[in-house]
Amino acid sequence: MSKKTNYSYVGVSFIILLFGIYFVPKIIDRISNDDIVRDESRSKDINLNPKKRPGNLSDLHFIEINGVKRKVPDFSFTDQNGNTISNKDYDGKVYVIEFFFTTCPSICPKMNANMVQIQNAFPDERNFGIASFSITPHIDTPEVLKAYADSNGITSPNWHLMTGDVDEIYKLANEGFYLYTAKDENAEGGFEHSGNFALIDKNGYIRSRSDSQGSPIIYYNGIISEEEKVDETGMEQQITWLKEDIAKLLKE
Repeated sequence: MSKKTNYSYVGVSFIILLFGIYFVPKIIDRISNDDIVRDESRSKDINLNPKKRPGNLSDLHFIEINGVKRKVPDFSFTDQNGNTISNKDYDGKVYVIEFFFTTCPSICPKMNANMVQIQNAFPDERNFGIASFSITPHIDTPEVLKAYADSNGITSPNWHLMTGDVDEIYKLANEGFYLYTAKDENAEGGFEHSGNFALIDKNGYIRSRSDSQGSPIIYYNGIISEEEKVDETGMEQQITWLKEDIAKLLKE
């Protein structure tokens, strides 16, 4: 795994202008300060403007492509306790999604330290969960994931670390969420993946807040901690935003 940051909202406007309405979103690379920045790209018809929302809906965006709200694709994998977990197990819950691997030497420890902070912000909330998908399922067996959970402060019964068919996991990451994941022998740790978190509402829809221009940020940076505040590029942490937005969705 190379030391790369992944900012989903950087370059969204560029991508919207570049790709047509019927073009299937794909991962594109940009070189910035000697780092490869993976932009999780979007369709032209992504919903950029918040609308007045009925009832108890918050001000968070639904992410839309070609007028269709993006929903978590169906999945079914095995968690650290040996249980089969699917997207149906998260019905009625607000949850956060990430892709990681236990032997990751760079961004994963930062991501999961931040995820533990998020977990601890909602200690008694039964309707909040976390879904962590291993991108090295050949290494990350349920037993390995259980040991990882025990040594990293993962205590929530609704935090499932999942392993399973590698092709299905990569399809979920790259096609289901457009969160870049790939094997890369030249990368530190042998794999490269997004450091972003996806926020999902109780009905399985991907949600996010707006940036200063009113556009959805799409995903939340999972690498920079609240304590760090900013990274070396000046990017501000988004963990505080994510906590606030989880609380909003729990009230919907």
